[in-house]
Order: sequence, then C-alpha cells, then structure tokens
Amino acid sequence: MVEIRNLEQLQENQKQLEQNIENFTTPFAFGIGLATKSADGNILDVYYPAPQLGSDPYTCALAANAVNWKGKTGSYELEEKSMRDIQGILESAEKNIGYSEESTQIIQPLLDAALNTDSPNGERIVVVCFISDLTDDPVDAVDTYLRLHLLSTRLVKPHGIDLTGIFGQLTNCVWTNLGPFEVEGFNVIRAQLKAEGTEVLVHGLDKFPRMTDYVIPAGVRIADANRVRLGAHLSDGTTVMHEGFCNFNAGTLGASMIEGRISAGVVVGDGSDIGGGASIMGTLSGGGSEVVSIGENCLLGAEAGIGISLGNNCIVEAGLYVTAGTLVLSPDGSVVKGSELSGQNDLLFRRNSQTGKVEAIYRGENSSWQGLNEELHKN
Repeated sequence: MVEIRNLEQLQENQKQLEQNIENFTTPFAFGIGLATKSADGNILDVYYPAPQLGSDPYTCALAANAVNWKGKTGSYELEEKSMRDIQGILESAEKNIGYSEESTQIIQPLLDAALNTDSPNGERIVVVCFISDLTDDPVDAVDTYLRLHLLSTRLVKPHGIDLTGIFGQLTNCVWTNLGPFEVEGFNVIRAQLKAEGTEVLVHGLDKFPRMTDYVIPAGVRIADANRVRLGAHLSDGTTVMHEGFCNFNAGTLGASMIEGRISAGVVVGDGSDIGGGASIMGTLSGGGSEVVSIGENCLLGAEAGIGISLGNNCIVEAGLYVTAGTLVLSPDGSVVKGSELSGQNDLLFRRNSQTGKVEAIYRGENSSWQGLNEELHKN
C-alpha cells in the first residue's frame, strides 16, 4: 500500500494511476455505493452516500485502478482488499498532509455494512460506478441509481443527464422497513421473519424508492416522504405538503410550495406555488413528448392543471385545466390554442363565469397573487 507523505507524492501517484488506464479521461461522475443483491443476482437498490461530479479525483483514480476501469460508462464490484487499500491510502493522505476527499469518510462504513451478513433481503456488496459522459445511456441498475442520486443531491438538474431506458434497468421491489425485497417469494420471507419476532412493514411496491431513504437535501420540508421519489430535484426553500408529489427527473429550481403533482420531467421555477390537487402533465404516459415547465413566481390554483408551459408571473385560476388544444381567448381578442400561449409571461388564465370561455389576460400590478409567504420557506 502506498504511504502518502506529501502533496507532490499524491499528485504524482494520481498521475501514474490515471496513466495506467488506457485513454483515461476524468468521468462526468462516479460514486462508491452499497448495493443489495438478491439470491437471483438482481440488484434491488444502491445507496450512494457521497456521489461525485468532477470531484474527489484521487479516490476516482484509486477506484478506477482497483477495478481495471476501461474508460467507458460502467459499474463494478469492489472487493474487500481493494476497499481496505483505498481506505488506507486516503487515511495516510489525510493524516500526513491534511488532504481529504469526501469519499474518505464513507468507505469504512460501506465496507462494514457489506461485511454484515445478517441481511434478510439479500447480499450487500460495495460497488463503484463511472459515468463517462452525461449523454451516455444507463447501462445497469447500479448506474441508474447513481444518476438518481445525482439528481436528488442537486448535483445535476432535471434533464441534465441521460435517463433513457431506466425503467428496464430497475427491479420492481417490495419496499419495507428492512429494505427492498424481490416480489417473488416475499410472503414466505415475511412469514419467516414474523416467526422470529421481526415486524415487516411494507410501504410500497414499485421500481423507485422514496427519496428520503437515500438522500436528505438541505433546506427542504417534505410532509409525507412517500410522495417524493428518488431522482426528484428539490431546491433549497422548497416545501412539499401532504398532497404534494414529485416524480424523478423533475422538481424545483428555487423556493417553491408544492401541494399538487409534479410529473416526471416537469421543472418549477423559483417562487412558484402548485396549489392543492393541481396537476402538471408529464411525458411518461400517453405518448406525450412536450416537456412542461413553470416559470418563476407563478400560481397554479387548487385543482387546476396545465399541459402547456407557463412563463414567469403567470396564474391559472383554481379548477381550470389548460391543455395544448384548449381554445383560449387571447389578450388581443383572437381565439388560439393553448399551445400558442405556452411559455409566455404575465398571463392570467381563467374561465369567464358568464360566457364559459377560457380567457388569457395580462396580469395587472394589483393582482391578488403577490408571491409566496417567505416565512413558510425558511427551511
């Protein structure tokens, strides 16, 4: 094992490690995580306590050499000896020259967890994943979980990394207080655990787990953890109330109040409020391809919905659903489809209570909506 005694030695060792890999380039992202592997060899989940985006270069070089990384996006299992070697080198660098990387703090806990064989849902293994380029497709479940962690840790914004085909990479799991289980055979395992006096609480049957079981973003409030999937991007100051929901590859870019549904792919701007029961059309079902976004300082009223994008400072009144094909009386008096007003600023969408027609009018300075209550978003 290499003993690091000065910064020049560390830099030289890192350079040598990188040269050992043919055509080495710094990966877009990498992470060392703890995976649950079923008896059938399926990866049920992966926990990355410290995913890296262009950071921890020395740890990256050490891990890449340990698994003989070929420079392409891929995942590998890290053996116990490799883990101990990496830990020892990083600890010597921290002790002797004060050089520290975030990964130094996670390797030993991950190794301890993997060596603990008392796990009813499968084998725990330590894995490392390298994503060479953000445009690369996910190659397996280990890779997919790293991408979801990058989103929820706010290292990557929604649509900031390729997620093509991730449903096919993930295993449908029974999510419990003891972790994920394979669906097949679960009832037998549950009966055995109950016989041993172990209570098993099931809170989901899905391919995506709750975000809060893997990532706790700072400055955020989530009233019901079941309503936010791993892969959601929640910015500082965001509050998700009990009936709010946020899917993966979607979320907020600033302080926002979420009391309705943010579908996959949808992005909500700073200072906006998604009212109770409101919905925003996504792209996962129905063959839709248009990505819907909401600008800054918008209000989507209670039980309202949109299938078009809103610019900044827009309001959709309570109970009104505006889709791309909705006929709207525009501010200039012409009747247009909702899609023609998509993304425009300073509009109020409402249904005229006398004529029943959907109207879009420009918001005045004395609008009743004056933005979020700042006191509610000091999280």
